[in-house]
Amino acid sequence: MIEKNEFPRRHIGPDKSNVKEMLEALNLESLDSLIDLAVPTNIREASEPLTLPEPLTEAEALAQLREIASKNEVQTSLIGLGYYDNFTPGVIQRNILENPAWYTAYTPYQPEISQGRLEALLNYQTLVCELTGCELSNASLLDEPTAVAEAMTLLYRVQKSSKNTFLLDSDALPQTKSVVITRAEAMGINVVIGDPDQAPEDCFAVLYQYPGASGEIRDLTAGIRQHKENGTLVGVSADLLALTLLTPPGELGADVVVGSSQRFGVPMGFGGPHAGYIAVKEAYKRSLPGRLVGASIDAHGNPAFRLALQTREQHIRREKATSNICTAQVLLAIIAGMYGVYHGPEGLKGIAQRTHSHMNDFVASLTKSGYEVLTENWFDTITIKTLGKADLYVEKALQRGLNIRLIDSDHIGVSFDETTNREIVKISS
Repeated sequence: MIEKNEFPRRHIGPDKSNVKEMLEALNLESLDSLIDLAVPTNIREASEPLTLPEPLTEAEALAQLREIASKNEVQTSLIGLGYYDNFTPGVIQRNILENPAWYTAYTPYQPEISQGRLEALLNYQTLVCELTGCELSNASLLDEPTAVAEAMTLLYRVQKSSKNTFLLDSDALPQTKSVVITRAEAMGINVVIGDPDQAPEDCFAVLYQYPGASGEIRDLTAGIRQHKENGTLVGVSADLLALTLLTPPGELGADVVVGSSQRFGVPMGFGGPHAGYIAVKEAYKRSLPGRLVGASIDAHGNPAFRLALQTREQHIRREKATSNICTAQVLLAIIAGMYGVYHGPEGLKGIAQRTHSHMNDFVASLTKSGYEVLTENWFDTITIKTLGKADLYVEKALQRGLNIRLIDSDHIGVSFDETTNREIVKISS
């Protein structure tokens, strides 16, 4: 009869004979005597033996964990700030997310055994290029804040002057501001947070948030044109779903476009992991950080996929690489790319239009009730003035099962997403 403590039997490691042999080599009689030698008594549990509960079988342990997890109160998140709920299509969840063959987030450096993953990543790169209006995209970055930091360092490398100031949109995401400031400090770059239309003279590049954290969508046309005339480079951190309706920044003249692809079928996952993206003009391809998948021809003359321009990368150039902090999120990028394939261009646009329509209805309801909505041009996010009652409104929303954004004592933010329905709009109003 198998006892309940069957986990050691399933463990791939030393068996009883291995343990005995190792103990004999150390002139010890038991594992307890090994622990006595290795672990100082002052950091060990005072009572001996440890007061542990009775062992559980795997099925019993899972049942107990489910019971603990059932105590969680699952709320509907309307906080936004780069993290949005969505529906992961069942075919993608089953065949990619839950399929061990796709699990690794590591880059496929051996193309002869990785054609499937490389083709899937090329699909992701194509999706990003089409939505951003840029000519080239890499195979993903860690997340949106680090993608913005990579955009800053890329623009710093390619500038044709010795200017040292980077102007970051005051309406950028809070986590983006934090990461950019940290990254810039190590590189000696001066970061100024303010209106990206008002660049100081010593500014080598500006970065717009599009739409902003407040939900505001600014017209980038005049600002980008003015920066180009002044010789200032331009980056844009953009929401991919919003870009199905908005003019792509690349078409407006942006040099680099970055962001997150999380809302393309990737669960929020308590804040990650999510794939960041970066897209650039063709002229900057040799300054692009991270992995780049390209199409080629194999030894038999057949189409094949491989990693391109690898001389930029740290496995070749080490400390002289375009970046040493450019972790890819391959699994999440593939999910996002396949989400685009699953819905198609019109399907993605339909999701965006439905989300925007729900926000329009919500704003109309708020305005009718006398609330002041500060956001003038929105996609899925708005900022609301509360006259010192922000905490009260956040608490009331929580009682209704909704998490909304607390900005300060006078302002709250609300964001809608793919999962928003009329019932949520009604509860929120």
